[in-house]
Amino acid sequence: MTTARDLMITALEPYGGPVERGDLSLALAGAETIDLLGAGVIELDGQRIVPLAVGPAGDRLLTEAAGQVRRGRPYENVTDWLWRRGRGLADVYLADLETEGQVVREERRRWVLFRSSEPVLADSSDRRRAASRWEADEPVLAALGSALGATGVEDAPDVTDPPSNAVLDALTEALGELAEERKRRARKLEDATIDNYRRGY
Repeated sequence: MTTARDLMITALEPYGGPVERGDLSLALAGAETIDLLGAGVIELDGQRIVPLAVGPAGDRLLTEAAGQVRRGRPYENVTDWLWRRGRGLADVYLADLETEGQVVREERRRWVLFRSSEPVLADSSDRRRAASRWEADEPVLAALGSALGATGVEDAPDVTDPPSNAVLDALTEALGELAEERKRRARKLEDATIDNYRRGY
């Protein structure tokens, strides 16, 4: 199990609360980065990700992430890496959990003609492990949850590892940029709606 998998499972729990898919993807990339630091696969030189080792990182998706780290100078900064690695990452993790049987699709009928399904966690040791880590206020997982706006993690212990804190700071910055972009798009849509109304559409 990795921090990213634990975070994905936690996000699917009822207590995980609603979270935007793009925000979750960025946070998953941040979780992977912290795990790669812990595994000695990368290190940080200021805000730059420096590759150290090549090979398995203990998990298929984490190994995939390690293989995507840029190995030539100038090395990539953490924020750019989060955006690049995070693109669509929540869908990748969800599909992986479904393939393993960790997540099943629960069908729900809306009205008479329409059906929809939503991912539901199966009872598993991985789910229990993630829940135990969350309930124990494990600092890194709690910090990632806090960045996503989860409640109940305000009193979690601080992350004391400087490189991990640098990743968390970069994640907070990226999430802020994404929030601003959503606001800009919402304003543009609102302005377009007002213009169409004035034109009689």
